[in-house]
Amino acid sequence: MKRASLGLFALVVALVLTPPAQAADIEGVRLWRAPDHTRLVFDLSGPAEHKLFTLSSPHRVVVDISNAELTAALQGLELENTPIEGLRHARQNKRDLRVVLDLKQQASPRSFVLRRHGELPDRLVIDLYDKVAQQEKTLLQVSRERDVVIAIDAGHGGEDPGALGPGGLREKDVVLAISRQLQKSLDSKPGFKAKLVRTGDYYIPLRERVNRGRKMRADLFVSIHADAFTRKDARGAGVYAVSSRGATSETARYLAQRENEADLIGGAGSLSLGDKDDTLAGVLLDLSMTATMNASLDVGASVLQQLGAVTHLHKKRVEQANFAVLRSPDVPSILVETGFITNPQEARRLRDPSFQRRLAQKLSEGIVAHFTTRPPAGSWLAANRDRQDLRHTIARGDTLSGIAARYNVTVASLKKFNGIDSSVIRVGQTLNIPSS
Repeated sequence: MKRASLGLFALVVALVLTPPAQAADIEGVRLWRAPDHTRLVFDLSGPAEHKLFTLSSPHRVVVDISNAELTAALQGLELENTPIEGLRHARQNKRDLRVVLDLKQQASPRSFVLRRHGELPDRLVIDLYDKVAQQEKTLLQVSRERDVVIAIDAGHGGEDPGALGPGGLREKDVVLAISRQLQKSLDSKPGFKAKLVRTGDYYIPLRERVNRGRKMRADLFVSIHADAFTRKDARGAGVYAVSSRGATSETARYLAQRENEADLIGGAGSLSLGDKDDTLAGVLLDLSMTATMNASLDVGASVLQQLGAVTHLHKKRVEQANFAVLRSPDVPSILVETGFITNPQEARRLRDPSFQRRLAQKLSEGIVAHFTTRPPAGSWLAANRDRQDLRHTIARGDTLSGIAARYNVTVASLKKFNGIDSSVIRVGQTLNIPSS
């Protein structure tokens, strides 16, 4: 009994001596608009607990933040294209902070916290998903021949700027510009349809990027990046595919680790696979991905070959590492590093719109070359394979014998079809491919 009394006394003393939780200041407020939701981010001086609930008539979202002070201004946020009519705040219990979002229309809120990561502070993230009226969707089948769909994923965005280069150059801006040029180039090719995963400056969690590619029924998922490395002399473009057995180089391992940390910056929230057994889901994912890995390597090789005609290559083969954004079970996926933004020379090129267009054109040519020789069943390419005027643009390392083998034609027929007397070819030259 005496020992129990001493224990109770120690507990009371500990409670008395324990200092109250330190107040968290809201030091910054930022707003991002995505096609289907609006993201509101509160920068915090430290961790803070919060509660969120909604009210109607009129529609409001109320956020109570424990032991917090507002030191940032709520005015000046661009609310025009968002469901938010205005923001206001007040003290609660002389200790807590209440922030009220007055809404123009009903929205579905979701909130989560992001812990301090690198130079980024603790953050409270509130996502307001648009309430869209359910519409009946009908499929008008105008043709049995479908386009080859390419999902183009511009890395990072919104809260996550990606790698930073000289003069404030941001990876998220560079890769979105290149992605738009790639979409334009692919859409100009018969039988192809390109779709952007990210259409503006907002963040999409890595798993959601994969899911969007699948929802697009993509034949290929291409993630565009312009990353950084610990050494500023690192240079060159590269193409990567997923690996379940470790990275093929230290650079590949480093880049995969860095890209996989994006959700710590941009925030993944509480997404679900729709299956509570994550271990089983992971095993099934690995088994399914075996069927798509070889296809990813094949299209990656075709893209890498074309990239070599316009820029220096970091490696002359497709590398592999465990990139989360490439882990789609049924869609061939590649990640293209367009260059190292931390290299001053490459940063200048990546900033140049004309270089962005040339780079996108070569990416497009590599993708088109792959699917032209391996058209998916039921596609326009497959139905018109024998009627197409096939062309191949010479890249570094190409030989006539290699090109002939790739398109299943003879060297003699290739030379005759193009009026070539010798075996000398030059980078950038375009060859017409005869029917096999």
